[in-house]
Amino acid sequence: MKKWFKPAALIALAVSLTAGGASVASAASSLKGKIVINGSSALLPLTLQAKSEFQKLNPKVKISASAVSSIAGPQSVRKGIADIGAVDWDASVDVPGFKKFDGQVANPVAVTVFAAVVNKNVGVSNLTTKQLQDIFSGKVTNWKDVGGSDANIVVVNRKFGSGTRVNFQMKALGGQDFMTKGDNYKETGSSGDMKTAIETTPNAIGYIDLPYVTDKMKALSINGAAPTEKNVLNGTYKVWGIGYFMTKGQPTGATKAFIEYIQSAKFQNGSLKKLKFIPLAAVK
Repeated sequence: MKKWFKPAALIALAVSLTAGGASVASAASSLKGKIVINGSSALLPLTLQAKSEFQKLNPKVKISASAVSSIAGPQSVRKGIADIGAVDWDASVDVPGFKKFDGQVANPVAVTVFAAVVNKNVGVSNLTTKQLQDIFSGKVTNWKDVGGSDANIVVVNRKFGSGTRVNFQMKALGGQDFMTKGDNYKETGSSGDMKTAIETTPNAIGYIDLPYVTDKMKALSINGAAPTEKNVLNGTYKVWGIGYFMTKGQPTGATKAFIEYIQSAKFQNGSLKKLKFIPLAAVK
């Protein structure tokens, strides 16, 4: 009898465990809803990765994500056309150049590192704050004046409303204004456009967040410190900021669950780090 009951008991146990697992899986995937996200192109790689992972766990939640600029994020939330506004600064408070968005809550999602970047043909790997200020203001126009070859500098800037622009201006240029016109001046509308411009324009300089840096460009050290997580954490690299998901009031339902997934230790220490963002907990 023991020989017959033992396998039967194992089968019963397996069925019980399978049923339990199915009920857990069912509970995990019972969340429903639709989430519309707009705003920062700097945060778009993170948003798209989190969307992919979250929808696999919650197939009844539909997420659409687009990116124009940081300012478009909270603006879209205010207009009611987005549930989440991705932005590279805390838009619930006043910041230089932008008034706060009343009634919106800033949910931190990542630490973003911004870098000055140049086309691969540029023979410069480090610039000081003063040199960056002179280049982006138009005072210095030739690479030979900052240790490079004799070639005109092409300055590539982001359009007003970009969170990357806000962070770079405040933290790399000490708040100094950009040049706004000239034969060797260009403006781009997104991080993707900036990436393309730097990769394809000889003698170009611009700025971008680390997820967009490729081997077709060079990320510069600033004052001798390279744009790395290590240097952010030891305080030698200053050009970084916190990215936020803005919501109208405290998030609820699927929106709340999605933000909490991004803030979870699993995502922060996994996919987020692989994308070259820094976990929020690391800078506390």
